[in-house]
Amino acid sequence: MAMTRDVHVRDLRYFLTVAEELHFTRAAERLYVSQPALSKQVRVLERQLGVELFRRDARGVTLTEAGTALLPHARRVLDAWSEGAAALEAARAAARGTLVVGMSTSPGRGGLLPAIRSRFTAAHPDTVLRLRQVSWEDPTAGLADGGTDVAFVWLPLPDADRYAWTVVAREPRLVALPESHPLASRTEIDFADLLDEPFLALPESAGPLRAYWLALEEREGRPPRIGAEIGSTEETYEALVAGLGVCLVASGNAPLITLGGVVTRPVHGLSPSRYALAWRREDEGRSLVRAYAETCRTVTNG
Repeated sequence: MAMTRDVHVRDLRYFLTVAEELHFTRAAERLYVSQPALSKQVRVLERQLGVELFRRDARGVTLTEAGTALLPHARRVLDAWSEGAAALEAARAAARGTLVVGMSTSPGRGGLLPAIRSRFTAAHPDTVLRLRQVSWEDPTAGLADGGTDVAFVWLPLPDADRYAWTVVAREPRLVALPESHPLASRTEIDFADLLDEPFLALPESAGPLRAYWLALEEREGRPPRIGAEIGSTEETYEALVAGLGVCLVASGNAPLITLGGVVTRPVHGLSPSRYALAWRREDEGRSLVRAYAETCRTVTNG
């Protein structure tokens, strides 16, 4: 057994090709090596195994009993190695050639995504960009569970230390409310006048993001009234029209919910929201992640 441990895959491939051709010159042509080099390497393998694998005589080449015994096993090893090499290459290609971009709400914002895509694709034509829509229950838009490589998210993120980001937009937080609401007649609203209103809230799993869109910091300890939980733009619109509550919304997302029966108004006393492209800190060394972030910066700052 000690002798067979160090047999190279290459030597098994040489053996198999000669066994299939039963002709050293033809086998050498198939393998793109010289016939003397092939003959020599097969003899090295025979010495290593301590058996003759081929009978060579005037009539040509035939397999010995030992060669016949080895043949199916050599074929299995080479097939397994080919599958392993293909799997490895697929993994390499996936890592090299696909970037999954997560989001929970389409970024819109003056054609941000198409602008990033066209610039990024021009510089990385072999890379596939895949967009993944993620529910509002995951405020990291797929970063936390590894489902996305980069993601458009709202700050603050849960476990913020795990991530790095570049801010794409700073937008005022508006209040969205049914057009029949008494406050809808005002052109601007003080946040103090919203404190007793029922609010639509993100799912509990959104953590600090839920707190942010309920403006907990600005409530100075007064707990919010929750009118309903919302998990999508559609649910938000339906809940607003049904009068279940009011909600804060970034100005860039206002067009998604002001579809008739709903209005938005500026609010005094709130900090602006921050929309960002984020990625896991552990992926900062990945060239595609870095390149996408850089493209995003160029587009947003340009």
